[in-house]
Amino acid sequence: MQVLLFLLILTVVVLVHEWGHFAAARFFKIKVEEFGIGFPPRMLRLFKRGETEYTINWLPIGGFVKIYGENGEGQEVKDERAFWSKPVWQRAVVLVAGVTMNLVLAVVLFGTVYSILGVPAMIDGVRVLEVSEGSPAQTAGLEEGVIVTSLVTNEGELVIEGSEGFVEKLRENLGEEVVLKIKEGEGVVEKKVTLRSDPGPNEGALGAVVTDTELTKYPWYQMPFRGVWVGFQEAFAWGREIVVGLGGMVYQLVTGQGLPKDIAGPVGIYQISNQAREAGWMAVLQFVGILSVNLMILNLLPFPGLDGGRLLFLGIELVRGRKLREDVEGWINMAGMMLLLGLMVVITFNDVARITGGWMGIQEKLQSWF
Repeated sequence: MQVLLFLLILTVVVLVHEWGHFAAARFFKIKVEEFGIGFPPRMLRLFKRGETEYTINWLPIGGFVKIYGENGEGQEVKDERAFWSKPVWQRAVVLVAGVTMNLVLAVVLFGTVYSILGVPAMIDGVRVLEVSEGSPAQTAGLEEGVIVTSLVTNEGELVIEGSEGFVEKLRENLGEEVVLKIKEGEGVVEKKVTLRSDPGPNEGALGAVVTDTELTKYPWYQMPFRGVWVGFQEAFAWGREIVVGLGGMVYQLVTGQGLPKDIAGPVGIYQISNQAREAGWMAVLQFVGILSVNLMILNLLPFPGLDGGRLLFLGIELVRGRKLREDVEGWINMAGMMLLLGLMVVITFNDVARITGGWMGIQEKLQSWF
C-alpha cells in the first residue's frame, strides 16, 4: 500500500506535467506520437486516437509525451507539423505548459485542502499545538491549546506578533528564566519557564510546537474561492522556499561543502509520503501539491535536459537568428541528463545513508540481505 501510494503520487505529478506539453502541442497542431503512462519498455498499447498512441509502460514512475520533431525529426521533408518547424513563441508555450499545469495542480490541491478544513488566519499571539514529554514547557505546566500573548525576558516584554519572532526570542535567551503571559478568558495568567540551555536536534528551547494561525470557516459558497486564493499564495510561498533551498544547495556544492543533509531524493520522498499518509488524506493532498511545485521549479532551471534548458536554447536562437545544430543541442541535453542522473544517484545514496546511519549502516544493511 505504501509503495503503491508513492508510485501513484509520482505518476500523478509527472503525468499532469506531461499533459500540459501534450495539450499545448495539440493546440498548435503539432503531431504527438505517444502519450505514455510510466517509462519504456512498453507493456501494452491502450488505444490509438488520431495520430497519438496511448500506452502503459513497465517502469511505473511518471510518464512521458513523445512530440514529433522535438529532437529534429522531419527536417528532411520540411514537415510543418514538427515541433522544430513552429515559431519560437509557440515552442516556448509548449515547453512552459508543463510547469504551468504543475502550478495549477498545486493551487487546486492546496485550495481543496483549505476549502474543506478552513482558511488560515493570523491570531494575536501563538497557540500551543503540542508539548513535548519532559520539556521545560511541560515542567512549567504549559497546556496544549492555550494562547501565549507575550514573552517577558531580562530585556523587557515582547508582545508576540508571530511564531518566528517568538521562537527567535526564545533562542536568544537559552538557559534563562522567562515569563509567558497566557490568555485565559478575559484575563492573563503568567507562567515562569526555564529554557533549555543547549537544545538537541529537533528540540526547541521551550519544547513546544506553536502556530500563529488558525483555520477559519466562512459560508460554504465562499470557501472554494477563499481556498483557491490561499492555495495560490501557498504555491508561491513554497516556490520561494524551494528556490532558496536550491540556491543553498548550489552554494554548498560550489564551495565544496557537499550536499545539504536535508536534501531528499526518491527514498526521502517515499518516507515523507508515508508520513503524510499516516497524517491523513488532507496531508497527502498537501504533500502532492508541494511536490508539484517542486517539479515546476526544478524544470524551470536553465539546465540542459530540463524545460528551462530548452527555453534557454530558444533564447539563444532568438539572439543568433538561427537554431543551434540539432546534434549539438542533442549532445548538450544528453550530457545534462547524465549529470542529473548522477546527482540523483548521489542524493539517493545520501537518503539511504541518513536513514541507515552512514556508510557503516549501509554496509550492515547489505550484509543482512545476504
